[in-house]
Amino acid sequence: MKSIRAQVLEAEQSAALGPGDDERFSGYGVMGLPFSTGHVLAMRRFPVTSIGPGYRSVWLRRPSGSWTIYADAPPAVSCARYFGAALEAVVQCPITVTWTGDAAFSVRIGGDVDLAWDLELASTPVTRAMTAALAALPASALENKAVLKAMGAASGPVLRAGRLGLTGAVPNGQGFRAKPRRVWFVSRSSASLKGEDLGRLQPLRVQTRLGGFWIPQRGIFLIGASSFDNFDPARHRPARVPGPA
Repeated sequence: MKSIRAQVLEAEQSAALGPGDDERFSGYGVMGLPFSTGHVLAMRRFPVTSIGPGYRSVWLRRPSGSWTIYADAPPAVSCARYFGAALEAVVQCPITVTWTGDAAFSVRIGGDVDLAWDLELASTPVTRAMTAALAALPASALENKAVLKAMGAASGPVLRAGRLGLTGAVPNGQGFRAKPRRVWFVSRSSASLKGEDLGRLQPLRVQTRLGGFWIPQRGIFLIGASSFDNFDPARHRPARVPGPA
């Protein structure tokens, strides 16, 4: 069986957008990872999108509850296009994602942000069963909101991750569809921000969310795709302008 690293690099190199005329993304990432200090980190890497160049992003929730999204592409063509209304800040900056082992990688943001984040991934009977079930689904099933709603409701308890939402509305108003294909757990992780250790992995006292997107209460790493309603200035809020974190 291919290592997790090999599967991710294959997904990176062969990433392609599925059919449709909505706003589409293909890649991988960490849905969310809560720490004992109350911080939460998430990561997205989309090699291809239908709205602009591929990009990397890191989401940071501070213990106060405020969110910042860092991305190496402009807000209008990255995550802030959908989540900006719920953010305290949006920052465009270089981000590096480096694989350090067959199941380990690091995320770095330098400069004033000074984020160092290391992760190890693991396959378990639960993630293998879920990956097999997802692989068996036709692509059309993952475009069906009723199917995605049922999958999200069932997956949260199975993964012991709290509430999960695979479809709903993001803070800027667009509808979203998350379409996972392969799943692993984050087994170990450490992170520091400006030299401050973010602590051990630990669920938040109260699960957090951004619009209809719930942040899992444990680390989940996915390969898959996402899509969003096409931007309509009459119904949706525009992307946030970049500013200091």
